[in-house]
Amino acid sequence: MRKLLFVLVFIGGSITLAFAWGTWGHEHINRAAVFALPDDNLRSFFYNHIDFITNEAGVPDLRKYTLNDKNEFPRHYINLESYWQDVPDSLPRTFKEIRLKYPSEVLQKYGILPWYIQEMMDKLTAAFKQKRKEEILFLAADLGHYLGDAHMPLHTVLNHDGQLTNQKGIHALWESQLPEMFGDNYNFNTGKARYISDITAETWRIILSSYRQSDTLLAIDRNLKASFGGDDKVYELDSAKNIKKNKFNQPIHSNAYAKKYNALLNGMVEKQLRGAISATADFWYTAWVNAGKPNLNDLDPKELTERNASNLQKDLRLWQQGKLSSIISDKEF
Repeated sequence: MRKLLFVLVFIGGSITLAFAWGTWGHEHINRAAVFALPDDNLRSFFYNHIDFITNEAGVPDLRKYTLNDKNEFPRHYINLESYWQDVPDSLPRTFKEIRLKYPSEVLQKYGILPWYIQEMMDKLTAAFKQKRKEEILFLAADLGHYLGDAHMPLHTVLNHDGQLTNQKGIHALWESQLPEMFGDNYNFNTGKARYISDITAETWRIILSSYRQSDTLLAIDRNLKASFGGDDKVYELDSAKNIKKNKFNQPIHSNAYAKKYNALLNGMVEKQLRGAISATADFWYTAWVNAGKPNLNDLDPKELTERNASNLQKDLRLWQQGKLSSIISDKEF
């Protein structure tokens, strides 16, 4: 089995250099989750620091690429096929179990996303319990990032950028170019957060739900490319007829192709982003409840909370209409 695993590592490689959801997606997920928090005390605390929660959403990717932190890479994905050959029940559900079953070099290659989410949840709960303000904010923002990754179907499969099926660039198209093009029309009101009784079960529900959609989004792209025409129809080309690339060296699909692909996905991107918002708020809320519902009012100056109160109500009403106050996010496309 171990020899087989290392063969798969050699064949499959590691995750592509593409930001999950892009800065735009991650920032909108974290920001919207603040308004989904059901408790006034908890929501007011997070709103006091909503700019940090929003901007910090992309920091795990900065650790991964800008700082080249090798330990960061496997936290963002899981190659399910590499762990189990269509026998999902054989895969350990907890970090302790997976570390006993596989060596660290295999975990580094195949990814640890669902187990790392659980570990982050434990740390956030402890930070709430001990009322450590900086740790609460830092861990909550990072947890939102990883939950966003878990809702991106291509973060659960070996064919994470269509590299095995001649579909390179599908990753960035799905998670960055489409949200940047159509995200202004998304509905960010996902309803009030709910308490999660079983974090492990919910984490794996999210992962497996995302996994089941990966074949669909890849198949739609393959079929559309086959019927759409040559590169001059599918991509934007420069004066030398070469495919244009964005700042991360990802191919830029034509507006016509992106619009058609988005239509054929039938709302999949928005649905997954909304799922990430719900999950982020659910996990934050659950960690706070499991910590004993600590009163967070005294972690900030009273004047700050009072000064923000009116703006919170305005932004909350906007969120209830499905919108968010303006975010100036770095765009990839």
